[in-house]
Amino acid sequence: MDLTRFPRVALTDGPTPIRSLDRLSTHLGHELNGVRLFVKRDDVGPVGLGGNKLRKLEFLLGQALAEWADTVITVGALQSNHARLTAAAAARMGLACELFLTRSVPREDADYTGNGNRLLQDLFGARVHLLPGEADSLALAEARAEELRAEGRRVFVFPSGGSSPLGCLGYAACAAEILEQSGNLGLAFARIVVPNGSSGTHAGLAAGLAALGRDPHLTHSYTVLASEPEARAATLAKARDTLALIDGHAALSDDAIRVNGAHRGPGYGVPTEGMREAVRLMARTEGLLLDPVYSGKAFAGLLHDVRAGAYARGDAVLFVMTGGVPGLFAYRGEL
Repeated sequence: MDLTRFPRVALTDGPTPIRSLDRLSTHLGHELNGVRLFVKRDDVGPVGLGGNKLRKLEFLLGQALAEWADTVITVGALQSNHARLTAAAAARMGLACELFLTRSVPREDADYTGNGNRLLQDLFGARVHLLPGEADSLALAEARAEELRAEGRRVFVFPSGGSSPLGCLGYAACAAEILEQSGNLGLAFARIVVPNGSSGTHAGLAAGLAALGRDPHLTHSYTVLASEPEARAATLAKARDTLALIDGHAALSDDAIRVNGAHRGPGYGVPTEGMREAVRLMARTEGLLLDPVYSGKAFAGLLHDVRAGAYARGDAVLFVMTGGVPGLFAYRGEL
């Protein structure tokens, strides 16, 4: 899989580490039914407190800079990790940045509206446009881009989560990285597990696996935003579009994507008891931080399935920690 023809900027420090969750496994004991749990630390990174969006932004900003952009605009929820990392990466690259953020979660407290990612978005120098939850943020972002272009600016607009086919290439590359690391570790992962919000992480991994001749079923996600059918359809469409960029002759079957919607809870950004248990358990046994919106719910789903016997004894399962740690501060009263 050759991605060198796509412009790319360096926002990560090489392969992120994979480590075994030994202390958590000891704590849970027989509950794991002999399943071995590992994490890939995509929550760490040299820019903006790290997170999975950096992989996508490497390709998105690479293309923007190749076309001499001076401004980037993106969209997301009020506590968007993607918006925070876009602002940080834009600052790193010397670009102006504007964010169109919707109030998608029914919260008005000071922790949610002024702390966490919102604090950092401002600190990184982004111009923030706050919108009601029902607003069409992408349409407004495109309209703003046209205003700036009329003034002579060169503007690129990134979609929610950076999850365009170009952005998803970041996780196609990650698929190759995981396969190389697993070979070096002498492991054959039975599953690679990720959260599913804007669908780009799962889509990129599936496309990358398919391009490398591996089964895209190797990756599995837990949706935290859309319903299960909607998330599956969006992930499949993005995976196919991403695969087409990599190899126009490759294809994905209609059943290539597996998404679980049982752990989303009442809605996006709304806490669940499973998420609370997962966040506390990881923190108190491994000293690692899951976020309350994405990885906390996905890891809760993984724990549930392992306890329910969904994996065979001896299976090695890799959970991709996607970041979002600043969100913990916005959810201070919910944990």
